[in-house]
Amino acid sequence: MLPYLTEEWGNPSSPYRLGKRLVEPIEAARESIAALVGADSSEIVFTSCGTESINTAITSCLYTQPSKRHVVTTAVEHSATMKSCAALERRGYEVTYLPVNRAGALDLRAVERVLRPDTAVVSVMWANNETGVLFPIGEIAALCRDRGILIHTDAVQTPGKVVINVGELGVDLLSLSAHKLHGPKGIGSLYVRKGTPFWPLIIGGHQEEGNRGGTENVPYIAAFGRAAELARAIGPQDRQALAARRDSFEAEVLARIPGSSRNGAKEPRLPNTSSLSFAGVDAEALLLLLDQLGICASSGSACTTGSMAPSHVLTAMGLNPTEARGTIRFSLDYETTGEDVAYLMSHLPRLVGELRAAASPRAIARMAGTRSELAVQPA
Repeated sequence: MLPYLTEEWGNPSSPYRLGKRLVEPIEAARESIAALVGADSSEIVFTSCGTESINTAITSCLYTQPSKRHVVTTAVEHSATMKSCAALERRGYEVTYLPVNRAGALDLRAVERVLRPDTAVVSVMWANNETGVLFPIGEIAALCRDRGILIHTDAVQTPGKVVINVGELGVDLLSLSAHKLHGPKGIGSLYVRKGTPFWPLIIGGHQEEGNRGGTENVPYIAAFGRAAELARAIGPQDRQALAARRDSFEAEVLARIPGSSRNGAKEPRLPNTSSLSFAGVDAEALLLLLDQLGICASSGSACTTGSMAPSHVLTAMGLNPTEARGTIRFSLDYETTGEDVAYLMSHLPRLVGELRAAASPRAIARMAGTRSELAVQPA
């Protein structure tokens, strides 16, 4: 990013050389992101973030097909999709929210049953941002193709953790955000398959071939391209090692902390994500104690932090509000070491025990009897 924050600060849309020489790094970044997802560079549109990419994809499918006013999504999508669909409902569109089972899995037959002649788009995330559970996007895309329905996937969580090939996947639109692959916050992209009708969400200048107005954020675009290049270098052995470290961590938690359980199917799942519930514990209180020790975790999506409501993902999976409020998401990384996990485990059992000791014994007994590891296994 540094050269484009200092010497190379021109506007790439300007007519003078200081700006025009920035076209090359923008297009190099576009090619890098296209290579990450198996697309042509002409199919990549830069946006400000994953949220803008998701909103653009859904609204474009509706604006280009005005006679179709039905949207299909799931009950466990990121708030960018959930709130976009809620806004569409207020404008008279019909949205079907597909349920998931206790393991967070989606029934393909349920998807097929809700598809209609007036369905404009099916928007389903590839990997859940709270549990890491993967949805069968390829199979869903095949159902949509057979019926002439556009398919969009929020793939923000997947780069570097899942191999992405849009040709094999069969989607029409795919959303990414740079900060999920070690890029900066505030830059995203949208893959739009060649031939897919498209209507821009941000109207303005001629940037992005008219697909997204606004002066290009050159430093962030360059960083996104470099992050995509690094993500492409991650191989299957790296992903297997990360999943093994996550599994070892989960096994230690479940063995050492009574009343703990994992949420969601063990597989298929992202190799780094672990959603764990602790009966009798308030997740926000535990997160504060972990933060004081320099341990970063969350009780759900960062986009919902501060909300008093329990996670809509977990309640859609069948957890009651108390169970959902006792859940923490731990996210490992390729740079996470065994020493990092050992440090967490040197404190986590003690902190859980202290919080339980401070709560009502009667309430703890009632909540501890509601959860078990078997309850969250896929059928």
